[in-house]
Amino acid sequence: MNSLEIKKNARNLLALEKSPYLLQHAENPVDWRPWGEEAFSQAQKEEKPIFLSIGYATCHWCHVMARESFEDDEVAQVLNQYFVAIKVDREERPDIDNLYMSVCQAMTGSGGWPLSVFMTPEAKPFYAGTYFPKVGRLGLPGFIDILRHIASVWEKDRDRLLEAGNTVTNHISHSAALEKAPVLIGIDILKDCGRILKASFDPINGGFGSSPKFPTPHQLTYLLRWYIRSGDKDSLKMVEKTLDGMRSGGIFDQIGFGFHRYSVDAKWLVPHFEKMLYDQAMLAIAFTEAFQVTGKKIFRDTANEIFAYVLRDMTSAGGGFYSAEDADSEGREGLFYIWTPEEIKAHLGDEPGELVCRFYGITDKGNFEDGFSIPHMPAQAETFATHQGIGLLELGKILEDARNRLFHERQKRVHPLKDDKILTSWNGLMIAALARGYQVFENNAYADAASNAAGLILSRLRDKEGRLLRRYRQSEAAYPGYLDDYAFFVWGLIELYEATFEVKWLQEAIELNKDMIEIFWDEKDGGLFFTGKGNETLITRVKDIYDGALPSGNSVAAMNFLRLGRMTGNTELEQKAEQLIHVFSSKLTSYPPAYTQMLTALDFMIGPQKEIVIAGDPADKDTLKMIRSVRNKFIPNKVFLLRHYGNEGRSLVSLAPFVGAMNPVNGRPTVYICEQYACKRPVTELDELEKVLG
Repeated sequence: MNSLEIKKNARNLLALEKSPYLLQHAENPVDWRPWGEEAFSQAQKEEKPIFLSIGYATCHWCHVMARESFEDDEVAQVLNQYFVAIKVDREERPDIDNLYMSVCQAMTGSGGWPLSVFMTPEAKPFYAGTYFPKVGRLGLPGFIDILRHIASVWEKDRDRLLEAGNTVTNHISHSAALEKAPVLIGIDILKDCGRILKASFDPINGGFGSSPKFPTPHQLTYLLRWYIRSGDKDSLKMVEKTLDGMRSGGIFDQIGFGFHRYSVDAKWLVPHFEKMLYDQAMLAIAFTEAFQVTGKKIFRDTANEIFAYVLRDMTSAGGGFYSAEDADSEGREGLFYIWTPEEIKAHLGDEPGELVCRFYGITDKGNFEDGFSIPHMPAQAETFATHQGIGLLELGKILEDARNRLFHERQKRVHPLKDDKILTSWNGLMIAALARGYQVFENNAYADAASNAAGLILSRLRDKEGRLLRRYRQSEAAYPGYLDDYAFFVWGLIELYEATFEVKWLQEAIELNKDMIEIFWDEKDGGLFFTGKGNETLITRVKDIYDGALPSGNSVAAMNFLRLGRMTGNTELEQKAEQLIHVFSSKLTSYPPAYTQMLTALDFMIGPQKEIVIAGDPADKDTLKMIRSVRNKFIPNKVFLLRHYGNEGRSLVSLAPFVGAMNPVNGRPTVYICEQYACKRPVTELDELEKVLG
């Protein structure tokens, strides 16, 4: 079917879009339009207010509002008569989402998706909320009543809404521009953050706060660094308890691997079932680092299970990583993932089925809706094996055989929707995670997958001028990249260089980091705007620093500046990082746990940092032993370079001139370690290297 036929058969203008979320609404009776000049011109010409709906393809409550309201002819009639309706995929256009989410939070005190905003034809918001049922219930106003009321006020008292739009816009613009005076910060804020996290820690289940409970892996990686710096054993215990709780809970897909978005309860049992690529990436890093610190097998296994899920289910033929998998299938949340004892026994047999049900907590009563159970691990394997009088090795074989059989049976079910768009930013995080995983676990598939994804972005997600683009789907790349596209991808390239020691990845990281500063840096007040040169101009520009489900672009950029500065000897980049952290220092002190990714950059900046350079042939077994020795240890505040022989070595020297004098001693692979602007004597013996690294 060609584009003209699609447009002819569609009920609105979303059918020509690439976003899976927008395409979900292409046959709604609502006369949806994508965000753009045509929609705003129509609103101005017809003097209609705009209804803006923002969501994403795997959003459960977006589906609910769609079924109740956007697929309803009565609602559509009112929307089409009195409003211009615009749909936005928040993952394609995070700039629009960030702006109007801040409006919703300012007006209501909370936010979420679907995001529902009413605006003037000039895009000035005057009313906002999230999910609305078609008809009011449980204290929520009915969507159709809201539409009729706003339409009436627009007709009879339009100046009131226009004035409200101006007031809200001015407030948001002022808030975005307002920064409190910077303050001096140092190691005390790292200590304060650890103390505050300890006060909110759940010692029974792990995690922080009560319910709903989110993974927030950057808080865990921060705590690992604070443990290394301070020796505070409670920090390590919080990390271990949280990771153990999540891995044992229903938030982890015990049958097919990978983590769901968050837990609706405090026990990590009942998840919101969607799976997001960025959660897999950040959690894989957290489990990998925890394994380096503790050596616990469960942390190593979980990191590898996350990678197995991503490589199996979330990797495109071209090498990029898909964005998400839905929570719903067949119109019901979680249906794909839940079981009954009868199903388990039918597939495994009575005796092994009974054992598996006991291990995974699958009961006749169930722990979810309608007597279904979410597989989880009420007891650790060691404890369970002891209680059952069975050897741990034998139990492991039984469970792995059962898991594989149940996985293959589950594959026959109706699968949740896969959001198969490829986002530069989220791919950057996954590249970083896989590259880190390769360094620790030495699985070549991880380095290959990270390299393939990086190659895809560099070849398909750049415009003619070399600027990064945001989204790739069905051979189309679109939208000039935002700050997080640059920052996250540069992070991935830095990790990929340290994994493969291919200088081309470091070269690309340096060039894209330079472009990022040119496009997004605020020359007046410092820091990086979320939107930059080439992005659409909205009613105001924001600087994002909050480290939530995703780390902020500013936080990741600060660490990139520090690492690239140390890798290349470019002190201007280190100064840039110091300036960036200083600009946001008052926010950091207001509530440190909200900015733990930024605090990891501060931890690096405070030091001590290590520059580790190995001069030698990467194919030589002694060189490889030295590389492995460095990688096996958790040394978070380091940069790691390999000076090859030949062209690769010369290329590295051109980027990092200080390595030019670092040569093998007596023809043997040699390690050069510099710390706090002072270099130690070269090391040629593996035993000595182990001692120096501690």
